[in-house]
Amino acid sequence: MSGIYIHIPFCKQACHYCNFHFSTSLKLMDDMVDAIVIEMALRKNYLSDESIQTIYFGGGTPSLLEAVHFKKIFDKIHELYMVADQAEVTLEANPDDLSMEKIQILKEYGINRLSVGIQSFFDNDLQWMNRSHNSLQAHQVLEHAGKAGIDNISIDLIFGGLHATEASWKKNLEIAVEYKIPHISCYGLTIEERTALAHQLKTGKTSVASEEKQSLFYQMANDYLSEAGYLHYEISNYSLPGKLSVHNTSYWQQKPYIGLGPSAHSFNGTTRQWNLANNPKYIESLSDNKVPFTIEELTSTDIYNEYLMTGLRTIWGCDWVKLEALNIDAARQLKLELADHVHKGLITSDTDSIRLTAQGQLIADSIIASFFI
Repeated sequence: MSGIYIHIPFCKQACHYCNFHFSTSLKLMDDMVDAIVIEMALRKNYLSDESIQTIYFGGGTPSLLEAVHFKKIFDKIHELYMVADQAEVTLEANPDDLSMEKIQILKEYGINRLSVGIQSFFDNDLQWMNRSHNSLQAHQVLEHAGKAGIDNISIDLIFGGLHATEASWKKNLEIAVEYKIPHISCYGLTIEERTALAHQLKTGKTSVASEEKQSLFYQMANDYLSEAGYLHYEISNYSLPGKLSVHNTSYWQQKPYIGLGPSAHSFNGTTRQWNLANNPKYIESLSDNKVPFTIEELTSTDIYNEYLMTGLRTIWGCDWVKLEALNIDAARQLKLELADHVHKGLITSDTDSIRLTAQGQLIADSIIASFFI
């Protein structure tokens, strides 16, 4: 199974918390799409001859693309690759971009899953985050998608901002469940360097929820969504039966994928590479038929640690047989170190696998890092 990730590095405006690669100037949009198509052709042999099972448009805000852009990209994909009939084709989108007409255009080009950046159904949250949409548009896009016949929808919700309360967070969850959203991603607000939010906090212009409050919101999501029939299959992700994100699950299960566009990452099992995160220089390089990337040869230690890092984020955890195959000495040492974590209720371990508990997920990064070689 292989996947294609396409990074569209443009946004109407900058969300205060975001540190992804993007530009608020859209003047290079046409040139960017042309460059991505060139990169795709130059790297057509990066993946094996397996059929493509997932295509994912991320960003940035890929819902800013027009019909002509989608046609160029999909024409090249189908020219170069064999795409499975039931491939999951996801578009990340902002609510204000998705009119009924736009959704119909997306369907015509084969997009069958929308990942919508709702973040909150409350205007005070959206304004504080500097989102480009409002709460009315958040509701409208879900209604438009339903009427257009796209029923495979994921939404993002963020907890822990200035205006977050237990009541408002519960209401966000209730609205998502009332819409019967198949897939919900719940993210605790993180403070990333070189963002507007980081500057506002440093200068005392705003504040965010405490770690204790963030933990409470996280547990509320676990409890409420579990009771509503959602599977908590990854630290931040919840799914109704059969609606897991196939593309993102392939990341956590370390399956190969190619990343196209500036800043996009690729992985083939033995190497990881990432493209230059500079729009003009990326376009200029591709105009000379050169892909501007950095590559890292993964050592056996890297592969072992990455398996821990990705596997322990999920309900499947890490398989002992695979851990031992990757590094038998490290796996045996890990077994000896687990007793304290198991006693504290942070880890469960049996003869088949090792997994984080709900309590362990709250401090997943520190636990996993302690297991690295």
